Amino acid sequence: MQTTQHVLFERSEMKDRHLVRKKIREHIADKTKLPILIFPEGTCINNTSVMMFKKGSFEVGGTIHPVAIKYDPHFGDAFWNSTKYSMMTYVFNVMTSWAIVCNVWYLPPMVKEEEEDAVHFANRVKAVIAARGGMSVLPWDGGLKRKKVKESFKEEQQKKYCQIV
Repeated sequence: MQTTQHVLFERSEMKDRHLVRKKIREHIADKTKLPILIFPEGTCINNTSVMMFKKGSFEVGGTIHPVAIKYDPHFGDAFWNSTKYSMMTYVFNVMTSWAIVCNVWYLPPMVKEEEEDAVHFANRVKAVIAARGGMSVLPWDGGLKRKKVKESFKEEQQKKYCQIV
């Protein structure tokens, strides 16, 4: 990875976040370098939705080249449900599947609008990706796969539901 100019960091380490932001800005400013490939969700889910994007990728400026990626499960499922299958079972299923088919759509470049903050820009990009891939937009991140839902988040959703009813 080091020969291909990966930027590695520990998300929980605040010093690393600032260093990564600086490295990305320097990379963007150098027009001789290739674009950076970033997966702003941080994790993937079951091919039906696009989760919340981490805002850091959208704070540094530059042009975003969105890509929608969606697996076609007809011949084999690329997703690992770690609560259901062990790593060995998942690897066996992938290796013995007929094929792993992936649809990829390269979308028009997007730039942050003048009054737009990083969160709104990320949400706009996420909505375009979800629409092209035929997926729903989720307002939460991948942490819900491994953590309990915060009570405040439950209460917020309950209030929204009460307003609908």
